Amino acid sequence: MGKSLGLLGADDPPPVEVLNPGAAAPVVLACEHAGRAIPRQLGDLGLPPAEMDRHIAWDIGAAAVARRMAAGLDACLVLQRYSRLVVDCNRPREAPDAIPRVSDGTRVPANVGLKEAERDARWHEIHEPFHAALSAQLEARRHMETAALSLITVHSFTPHLDGVRRPWALGLLRRHDQGLATRLLAVLREQAPGETMAINRPYDIDDLTDYTIPVQAERRGLPNVLIEIRNDLIAGEAGQAHYAEILVAAIRTILGRHSEDRIL
Repeated sequence: MGKSLGLLGADDPPPVEVLNPGAAAPVVLACEHAGRAIPRQLGDLGLPPAEMDRHIAWDIGAAAVARRMAAGLDACLVLQRYSRLVVDCNRPREAPDAIPRVSDGTRVPANVGLKEAERDARWHEIHEPFHAALSAQLEARRHMETAALSLITVHSFTPHLDGVRRPWALGLLRRHDQGLATRLLAVLREQAPGETMAINRPYDIDDLTDYTIPVQAERRGLPNVLIEIRNDLIAGEAGQAHYAEILVAAIRTILGRHSEDRIL
């Protein structure tokens, strides 16, 4: 299928931001739902401004936490600037919600009745550049003489979805590689015992509802974890600083404990 061009114009921001590209830490951070930009060509997607403030448009607070984590770890961070309502960079192309027509009860008019060329443009101009940038950062670090490279993705989740309460403060998602999530949970329970945490909450990783971990980490055989933070806890700077601090401390502890065998 040919590459479609023309969605993003000269006035639109680039889809990817890379922080600390030369950082030597054996951790690469990714934030797929960091932004809520909309290409000028797509207007407001047919939605009132208040909808773009909701979790359906982006992962509230996740980018701010991820930026603080990158600074605290001296790690590379790859962020995606466009709203997940334009195209979800943590979904495979065939997923029904890769370009959602309805999200948590909200109809997205601009996503209804899309032509294949319009879907192509969103995929080729936003999804692919983000993952190309992330791939480049991972490949650049694979042969560094440091602890084994790991991929950590940073997300947030809504406290209620479809009438179901989601009480956890932190979720650590794992699938084929279970070591990093398990170690991170153990250290967090030592260092932040007041936090409510769980493995694979509020959901599990699979090939239809996730893309970054299966494609970027599992295919490379990299240790990985998808971190989920409840978004009401990181909507403000105090919460963002708190969760970044405890996550950075825990990851630093893991790095220190495994410095001799060079495994994160």
